[in-house]
Amino acid sequence: MTTHQAHCLILPYPVQGHINPMLQFSKRLQSKRIKINIALTKSFLKNMKELPTSMSIEAISDGYDDGGRDQAGSFLAYVTRFKEIGSDTLSQLIQKLANSGCPVNCIVYDPFLPWAVEVAKNFGLVSVAFFTQNCAVDNIYYHVHKGVIKLPPTQNDEEILIPGFSSPIEASDVPTFVISPEAERILEMLVNQFSNLDKVDWVLINSFYELEKEVIDWMSKIYPIKTIGPTIPSMYLDKRLHDDKEYGLSIFKPMTNECLNWLNHQPISSVVYVSFGSLAKLEAEQMEELACGLRNSNKNFLWVVRSTEEPKLPKNFIEELKLTSGNNKGLVVSWCPQLQVLEHESIGCFLTHCGWNSTLEAISLGVPMVAMPQWTDQPTNAKFVKDVWEIGVRAKQDEKGIVRREIIEECIKLVMEEEKGKLIRENAKKWLEMLWMKEEVQIKILKNLFPSWLNVRVIKNN
Repeated sequence: MTTHQAHCLILPYPVQGHINPMLQFSKRLQSKRIKINIALTKSFLKNMKELPTSMSIEAISDGYDDGGRDQAGSFLAYVTRFKEIGSDTLSQLIQKLANSGCPVNCIVYDPFLPWAVEVAKNFGLVSVAFFTQNCAVDNIYYHVHKGVIKLPPTQNDEEILIPGFSSPIEASDVPTFVISPEAERILEMLVNQFSNLDKVDWVLINSFYELEKEVIDWMSKIYPIKTIGPTIPSMYLDKRLHDDKEYGLSIFKPMTNECLNWLNHQPISSVVYVSFGSLAKLEAEQMEELACGLRNSNKNFLWVVRSTEEPKLPKNFIEELKLTSGNNKGLVVSWCPQLQVLEHESIGCFLTHCGWNSTLEAISLGVPMVAMPQWTDQPTNAKFVKDVWEIGVRAKQDEKGIVRREIIEECIKLVMEEEKGKLIRENAKKWLEMLWMKEEVQIKILKNLFPSWLNVRVIKNN
């Protein structure tokens, strides 16, 4: 008889916003002496600027090793081939790890890749679905899967009743997609997350119970759900993992020194931090409105504009900033260490697309928000930020889908100056205090999460 360590294979969908939450959960598992391997696609690994040094990373193939989704040409071609080649190369990886003397016991997979469940069952492994979006959004996709609601809504002014929600929501609050064949395929993938979810052993949600009590209670009647969020580095939460200050994975190189040096010279709570994440692409007209809104707000701002998006900025905008008050008014960077920025005492509010990772980070650090959602889950997140948690405002689009400069200026001033903004700022601090008061963040849940073999060493026959 020999012993080996309990072993989880982590399979994220290969985009940064999906990998980082699963990476953080993996760090928690690893801290409990569980062996971790993270399976990333060869195409994703080629573009990495930074990789976590504490994790074992293995490569699988999505069938497009040179360029991933871009090489595929269409979303349908990508997901079709990923299912075929990914299933095969994931199976080969599991076999390789078994031959190495430390077989996999469990696959924790992103439900964007539901074929992983079949691979797990073929090898007799425990399968665990890890939803990187919040439970409210997952609930909506579940009801689309069941045919209870349709996306997009048929009328822009209709109210939608969703089981598990305490009140109706408007059409503008549900996940949105640009009308195109590609959007249909993306929505199909999101709905298919539930196609075989009844076969899995556990369902993990990157949220925490107090944030979504009603909808979590409702979904828990259908699936074996555990909330394990917020999945951000430990040093911003419970500080149990002393070396866990960063996610450790990025496709962009952050301008850390430039950002923090600039913030260090700004007054407390004076800066608007602006970022739309790693994927969102704003139209040039929207970029101009945003630039003017920031300038007209008369607030200092730190704006993340990816290098591919910079040509959309108004002509001479960056040059003019450098001539204004010694460049103290605003700073534009290609990428930044977002957690360190949100934690900084100079930050007064976060103007955000309301991607779920960014929203969770703001909640975890007590930062009020101005929400400018773009698509997918972001409108639903923005609805909760404004109306349920009351920790921000939503900047409304006009009939062309553009948020105008006057609205942006008004929202920033409301959050940072007005009496209503004072209540929003207080609410943001309350959510921060609630997180600190929790006995644990993720740790206690691990003791009950998986079958007992995860908490002991496993005995295996030679």
